[in-house]
Amino acid sequence: MVDLERLRSVNPDEVDRNNLVDIQDIVVESQLPKEERIANFIQNIKNPYLCKCGNMVVQSVFEETDITLIDRLIQYFRMA
Repeated sequence: MVDLERLRSVNPDEVDRNNLVDIQDIVVESQLPKEERIANFIQNIKNPYLCKCGNMVVQSVFEETDITLIDRLIQYFRMA
């Protein structure tokens, strides 16, 4: 089992970017059930909180809420 708390606490300034998985290389198996897709993604990305996209290090932060990304985008574009 992956220790998500340990992965969340990795400092992006101290990580060797050569050890990060490039998210562009990840293929999501869309035919799998949701729980298996999540498990497969975590297995492939190795750290869901820290990866790279090309030469850029990407740190993801997840808020515990029922609001989805789509909800936030709709809210953002209504404000613009």
